[in-house]
Amino acid sequence: MTDMTSRITHTADLCDAHDAARVIDRRFFNYGGTDVAIGPAELISTDNDNSLVSQTVREPGNGRVLLVDNGGSTSCAMIGGDLGRAAHENQWLGIVVYGAVRDSVELCEVPIPIYALTSCPRKSVKRGIGVRGEPMDFAGVEVRPGDIVAADADGVIVIAAADYRKAGN
Repeated sequence: MTDMTSRITHTADLCDAHDAARVIDRRFFNYGGTDVAIGPAELISTDNDNSLVSQTVREPGNGRVLLVDNGGSTSCAMIGGDLGRAAHENQWLGIVVYGAVRDSVELCEVPIPIYALTSCPRKSVKRGIGVRGEPMDFAGVEVRPGDIVAADADGVIVIAAADYRKAGN
């Protein structure tokens, strides 16, 4: 896969270039140390349990963006300082959490974008639940593994992988 960061990376430009871009209609805030993420999606769906998130960010990111669907729950964090650093060390290009993060002071020092709805100091209870790599509804938008996810200060968008390639990206 080509280096996506050398191409159009701002969500507004991508929406202009891709009529089929799907905008996630929720406000996400960046807790990471950089602003722009773009790459193929890796998907996790869970219920207030970050066991699978912890395992995943310790694997090679291979230029992907991790989407963590916690159903919008903000009762506990899915990513904290340790997991944010692990994601960076393993070359994940960014993380978007439909839920909460914690250790926001630490996360702002991690040089990848980490978007979430809010922060919450409570850690998750590890119960070993969650699903990885399956299509899902992420905050009202259908996302499939490998779809292109872009996130910046304007928002988070998803472009079907085939549409992205068809447009010459």
